[in-house]
Amino acid sequence: MASPRRIGEFVKGRVLIIAGSDPSGGAGIQADIKTVTMLGGYAATAITALTVQNTRGVSEVHPVAPNVIAAQIEAVMSDIGADAIKIGMIGDVETASIIESALKKYSSVPVILDPVLIATSGDALASDGVAAFIRDRLAPLAALITPNIDEAAALTGAVITGRESMRDSGKALIGFGTGAALVKGGHLTGETVEDALVTPEGSRIFSNPRIDTTSTHGTGCTLASAVATGLAQGMTLQVAVKRAIDYVHKAIVTAPGYGAGHGPLNHGHPLD
Repeated sequence: MASPRRIGEFVKGRVLIIAGSDPSGGAGIQADIKTVTMLGGYAATAITALTVQNTRGVSEVHPVAPNVIAAQIEAVMSDIGADAIKIGMIGDVETASIIESALKKYSSVPVILDPVLIATSGDALASDGVAAFIRDRLAPLAALITPNIDEAAALTGAVITGRESMRDSGKALIGFGTGAALVKGGHLTGETVEDALVTPEGSRIFSNPRIDTTSTHGTGCTLASAVATGLAQGMTLQVAVKRAIDYVHKAIVTAPGYGAGHGPLNHGHPLD
């Protein structure tokens, strides 16, 4: 049997995930843990809400008490620590305020902020005021924010129709104080899916062939957690984003086809 020291050599990059739970396993905390683990990192969590959902939609959302969320974050950070923090579903402004306080306490840890406002099914996952709080209070604390075009439009007020408007919305998000923005174009049409990484130094477009599939549940959660893992492992932002996009693309291509709605990805596919 290998010693604990030997086992630990295969795990690099501690990621604290602050997000909601998806019992169907396709999105949220469950997708995040699978992603971080598959990419060789160590996942810890602070659960913000218990959802009742599957591939067909979200039927119930039960927020976790803010003091319990704060206690989960402190339990992880005071013991195991983190090399990156990934934020997903927040739910309400009270929870967002608790998270803001935690991020300020651990300001040296890079934050990847996935502004979860609407589920893949179209169901709302955030109450009134959360988008504004993310824009004004959390984005300035983040190294990277990863909205899809609908979320970017909600945060910036922009109408996004293609790569130039994706770049413009990314620049607007940087103007709010975030370190960089990855604006995801999967909700646009066309044979190619383009994602725009915008930094203060410029922008880069990542392109992949569009896959004709309904297996897209949890793509945003998965991508943000994959980027967080890369940063936790010491990768540059460009390299972490490229690996994350490639990982998600293959996870969609090899999806198992479960469920009657928007199915889950294959988080366990080989990396090569």
